Amino acid sequence: MAELASLVQRLEVAVGRLESMSGPGGSTGGSGGGADSVFVEAFDQIVSGPLAEYISLSQQIGGDVQKHAEMMKQAFSTQRQLLVTASSSQKPSDAVLTTLLQPVSKAIQQVQAFREQNRSSPHFNHLSAVSESVPALGWVAMAPKPCPYVKEMQDAAMFYTNRVLKEYKEKDKTHVDWVKAYVSIWTELQNYIKQHHTTGLTWSKSGPIASASAAPPSAPVGGCPPPPPPGPPPPPMDLSGPSGGGDAGGDDRNALFASINKGAAITKGLKHVSDDQKTHKNPTLRSQNAPVRTGPKPFASAGPRPAVSAPPTRTLPPVLELEGKKWKVENQEGAQDLVISNTELKQVVYAFKCNKSTLQVKGKINSITVDNCKKTGLVFDDVVGIVEIINCKDVKVQVMGKVPTISINKTDGCHVYLSKDSLSCEIVSAKSSEMNILVPNKDGEFTELPVPEQFKTIWDGEKLVTTATEIAG
Repeated sequence: MAELASLVQRLEVAVGRLESMSGPGGSTGGSGGGADSVFVEAFDQIVSGPLAEYISLSQQIGGDVQKHAEMMKQAFSTQRQLLVTASSSQKPSDAVLTTLLQPVSKAIQQVQAFREQNRSSPHFNHLSAVSESVPALGWVAMAPKPCPYVKEMQDAAMFYTNRVLKEYKEKDKTHVDWVKAYVSIWTELQNYIKQHHTTGLTWSKSGPIASASAAPPSAPVGGCPPPPPPGPPPPPMDLSGPSGGGDAGGDDRNALFASINKGAAITKGLKHVSDDQKTHKNPTLRSQNAPVRTGPKPFASAGPRPAVSAPPTRTLPPVLELEGKKWKVENQEGAQDLVISNTELKQVVYAFKCNKSTLQVKGKINSITVDNCKKTGLVFDDVVGIVEIINCKDVKVQVMGKVPTISINKTDGCHVYLSKDSLSCEIVSAKSSEMNILVPNKDGEFTELPVPEQFKTIWDGEKLVTTATEIAG
């Protein structure tokens, strides 16, 4: 009998292990340990594969790109620790889950803050590509469709990765390989999510419920980071338990719900009021000293209300200076006579956060970028590279000489006046609206032509064919 009991016990242990391994994502139970989980091991393949290649190439490039890559390495390490917790623990409450997600959120903030603090970096496009797409690590808080979220973040980096490819395609293959390695990180992460976390972060079906103490250490954040990406919603209010005010509040709520649950019997405890106690039938009761509510008092009109002071806004000083090869035009407000002259072919112009201003660039220059400007005008002679309009609103651009390419991205309202010598330029637009190109006529006037914003895509049996719809002009 003793041998039979021992055999039964061993069978039960074996069945328990098989059941725990057959859970979602192959996560092991509490005895299996998070580090041995199938989906943790699959995540390690991303870390040792495309992420390691991206970090290696970043080290070869050096400078800010290498520093940024170290932050990305820390961010993936933080996320791995969260996956280890999920592989060995059951899903906690929303409040605890928010705490567990905070280190990942702070790691994302650190990566984004580094890019904002290094806008003058010669590798700003590299930093921007990483900064725009790193929120993809927030997939752990997305349900039920984490994979499309990662794809959206990957697409957000494409604008800057294309700029890196365009700049270094003929100069340095290391940067081209860097782009391929970095993009493959998010491609592999999507495949990983499809296989192990299709509808959201997978938690173990056995083991203890995850606690806030299991949160991995936060990545150090330097400077003033931007706000973190949205996390999971706050936990629903527990109406049955005690509130922060003590047990008395909980008892009052319990009593209230108990009364409501009585249904029609709730009125049995009301006292009957006879006619001689009703004030509308006995005017004498109204003259008694008992206060009678007469409704809210009207608004006082005797004196003006005190003005509510608005919080002071931080105003940065305007900048117009040459720093190395870059002309910096920043924080200009209502300046209509901004002029950059004595330019050289190797120089670039970067206009940032200008409002209701006009900038004129004389001579031949390498490139011009207008970023985050409103109601701003740009007039220039010749550009040998590209003119870029990014994150702007209601801007006007006039070409006096030649320019090969004009790029409009994330902009609402953009008028481009072409010269006769620039009619062959390419105009590339994405995520923008209210774009108009003005072409000169023989009589010196301009013909205004809208840029299509709405498109139609069909499958012709071999490939997708996209055309502008008629309604879009």
